[in-house]
Amino acid sequence: MILHCVFLRLKTAMTTDDKQSLFAAIVALKQVIPGILDIKYGPNVSPEGLHGGFVDGFAVTFESAEARDAYLVHPEHVTVGERIVSSTDGGLAGILVFDLNL
Repeated sequence: MILHCVFLRLKTAMTTDDKQSLFAAIVALKQVIPGILDIKYGPNVSPEGLHGGFVDGFAVTFESAEARDAYLVHPEHVTVGERIVSSTDGGLAGILVFDLNL
């Protein structure tokens, strides 16, 4: 299994409703892309203060690396990914991706 962690530095102009809509679009990918086992999202709740400005994020659990790789090029993911990039402070610089083998 792969845990695909995505940390976001969202634009400060985003409202709570904007964020909820964005994360709902991410969660909806589970219904259309095979191999997604789970999707969780939310704000960083660590008390350490080491977030570097990445205060929102989500994690997708995939059944395999192959499922993750198929997700990366899936048209629905590409569409949502473009929305994510346009929602972050600095575009791609506002996104940090970290994948773990489980």
